[in-house]
Amino acid sequence: MEDIIYLDHNSTTPLDPRVLEAMMPYLTNQYANASSNHIFGHEASQAVKKASNQIADLIHCQPNEIVYTSGATESINLAIKGVAESYIGKGNHIITVQTEHKAVLDVCEYLETKGFEVTYLPVQPDGLIRLENLNAAIKDTTILVSVMVANNETGVIQPIQEIAEITHNAGALFFTDATQAFGKIPLNVDKMGIDLMAFSGHKIYGPKGAGGLFVRSRRPNRVKLESQIHGGGHQGRKRSGTLNVPGIVGLGTAAELVRQEMAQNAKHTSELRNYLETELLKIPGTKVNGNRTHRLPNTTNIYFEGIDSDALMMGMPNIMVSNGSACTSALIESSHVLHAMGLMELEAFNCLRFGLGKLNILEHAQRTVTQLSKTCYSLNKLV
Repeated sequence: MEDIIYLDHNSTTPLDPRVLEAMMPYLTNQYANASSNHIFGHEASQAVKKASNQIADLIHCQPNEIVYTSGATESINLAIKGVAESYIGKGNHIITVQTEHKAVLDVCEYLETKGFEVTYLPVQPDGLIRLENLNAAIKDTTILVSVMVANNETGVIQPIQEIAEITHNAGALFFTDATQAFGKIPLNVDKMGIDLMAFSGHKIYGPKGAGGLFVRSRRPNRVKLESQIHGGGHQGRKRSGTLNVPGIVGLGTAAELVRQEMAQNAKHTSELRNYLETELLKIPGTKVNGNRTHRLPNTTNIYFEGIDSDALMMGMPNIMVSNGSACTSALIESSHVLHAMGLMELEAFNCLRFGLGKLNILEHAQRTVTQLSKTCYSLNKLV
């Protein structure tokens, strides 16, 4: 493992040892159910409340506005389906974006089979939507607009506050998938006008299987949400089931750590990302996919002209990068995100995503540049 260079932090991150330390008591001796009405259960409940406060401090909401889930995919399902079912009396129209994560797109496609109408907004070549397209798409029947904060493949950040304002002026709710942005950039659900927001622990050096959904409970946009999991009425009847106390403690601890270290991590990863980009763009036929100003500090997606990304990855087996979203890696198809940005199918197969993390160092970027450059040269000779 010492020779491995991990540059795939957008798919998942290693568990921070400090997070594991916080979780361990609840994986061993303090194993009570947080809903149990005894001292042991009360201690577990207090641990959950502490985590809620830690997350609330990170995203600037109320602790009771956090609904715990198994991860962002479940949170997305709860948000979109829950709103669709609760507001069907108002309308049946949902607006989203072509470059959303498959968890959002698949839910929207499912709802279309149930009679809902979905508008999929296009993006510009840099990955940003046009606000005038959103304005034009809104109808009297629009109940929800779903636009992710930052794209998981390109890191492009959408103008969330402006999108939320347009949405609210139309009397609709605004949901955002913040899975990639959570813990990497500042998020303030009040200032940004967010009504619902999905996030996950394993993207911020927390545990897998622990995530959450912010659901606004305050006026003027108090959200009604139909539960998708029934059985006991836990978490204000929004999501039933025994709480994953160790996972929630880990999620809360990870949230607290990234709140404290966000600026430092952003500076560090952006410097490494910029070095990596500068050097890789010296390879003939390379370019960056997506807006280079409005994007996450740790992410770059690079096109290598005429070179298949799988061949590139095979040529550097000790360097962990991605040629698409980890959540769709079982499918042999090019990126729907890059297609929406205007790349042809063969071009989309020639792209790599680099996701830097806080444990990466300059040597990792240097070795990646050296090995990738050699691989490109070798493959170009073969062509």
